Amino acid sequence: MKKTILTLFAASALLLSSCMTTGMGTTSTTNSTNDVLGSVLGAVLSNVLFGDQSGILGSWNYSAPSAAFTTEKALTNAGGNATVANMNSSLASNYNNIGINRSNTSFSFLAGNKFSAKVNGIPFSGTYVYNPQNGEISLKTSTETIKGNVIRTAKGMGLMFDSTQMVNLLQKEGKVSNTAAVQAVSKLAKSADGVRVGFELTK
Repeated sequence: MKKTILTLFAASALLLSSCMTTGMGTTSTTNSTNDVLGSVLGAVLSNVLFGDQSGILGSWNYSAPSAAFTTEKALTNAGGNATVANMNSSLASNYNNIGINRSNTSFSFLAGNKFSAKVNGIPFSGTYVYNPQNGEISLKTSTETIKGNVIRTAKGMGLMFDSTQMVNLLQKEGKVSNTAAVQAVSKLAKSADGVRVGFELTK
């Protein structure tokens, strides 16, 4: 069975009642905020893939926290939309404590399967493998391989990881010294089956 992933962002906590998705991720909206929410709420992985590698190419900067579930069933079991909204709020607080912001956290993907990135202002680089059929991505550095998921969002791209991969990204690559904040992020990523946490990125 093809994995699905339902993505929701912090803004949805404020405006859930103002937008609903209709069929296959298609939306009917009246303003830009609703466009953002409508293209995200209820979407499954097959509807938010980039389609091919060209979609992820370019330079992307951190914009906001991002939380997701691998399946709609996992989201429902975890408590639904309110749970994701709470996760995003908690992630934002911990990212602020770490110091993650648009100027010090970014990812650049090149056509030759090379990438460069900064997390918490610490640069690292390597090669990547992207699977357009399921949105999975592997970032291979000189010391490790970090596996995550890439999805298309209304604003740009979501890049998310499970607990272990996220901790590796923050501590090994980002050299984050705020252990309490890192562990709080890890706890969020372990708080329910099928949850992924990470970043919404924009160009």
